[in-house]
Amino acid sequence: MTILMATRDPGPELRDQLESLAAQTHRDWLLIVGDDSQSDVARDLFAEFARSHDVQIVRGPRTSAGGNFLSLLRGIDSGQQDFIAFCDQDDVWLPDRLARGISSLGEGEAALYCSRTWVCNADLEDKRLSIRHTRPPSFRNALVQNIAAGNTILLNPAGAELAISAARELQAAPRHDWWLYQLFTGCGARVTNDAEPTVLYRQHGGNAEGANVKMRAKISRLGRMLSGDWRCWIDEQCAALTASAHRFTPENRAIFDRFVRMREAAFATRLKEFARLRLYRQSRAATLVLWIGAVFRRI
Repeated sequence: MTILMATRDPGPELRDQLESLAAQTHRDWLLIVGDDSQSDVARDLFAEFARSHDVQIVRGPRTSAGGNFLSLLRGIDSGQQDFIAFCDQDDVWLPDRLARGISSLGEGEAALYCSRTWVCNADLEDKRLSIRHTRPPSFRNALVQNIAAGNTILLNPAGAELAISAARELQAAPRHDWWLYQLFTGCGARVTNDAEPTVLYRQHGGNAEGANVKMRAKISRLGRMLSGDWRCWIDEQCAALTASAHRFTPENRAIFDRFVRMREAAFATRLKEFARLRLYRQSRAATLVLWIGAVFRRI
């Protein structure tokens, strides 16, 4: 098992995360850290951790968290694929996070595992379950929504090979977790979204991406859609997917090409094509918002 962790000037939460890695019931793992930090604080803590655990530290690209994770993926030896887990610097893993993911994935064809989380405050209190996604994972969902929380993702060896190869085709770094969900569904690979939580997802002022749990967060994201942020995000994701679209199933390659054309079409054609694509988000309300986005060309 290879654990990939992207760090950037972490706070005291990093020690909690490392302790939760050490407490995993699955103990055979290597931690590879991409460190974007300006100071040596993280390196000192990792040096201490490495006295009793297998740790490698590499210099990060200093672009973004997604860029850091993708750089770590590209750095893995193509001939030595293993299970891969993605790790944020400030969460806390439940003890069976790795074992549960490995058991679900198996070692067959390419597969991705993700799960719900316990969303909590900076003190790991006020826990509440993240949203449960009840509709099935699919490429029609992945094009317009990410349900694979990056801090819960595991890949089996065949999935790792797919992700590494595709990461090396990218010219720019998209949101890595959303990109993985799109890549795996586009290629027809199995995606398992576990209803049981495996991570304590700590919320604080430094989160790269917050949890979409409270109503205020939902309203904020609606505002970002109307302002055009969603469209910019989808632009970035589509540019990344174009590099690996040759890997998609024929059906999903056709869906992707139609989606790209639909986004640039005139009003009447755009709505007609949008309806034919049958894209969806995980709730009816969110799918309605998606329609609003299509009307106002915000997706």
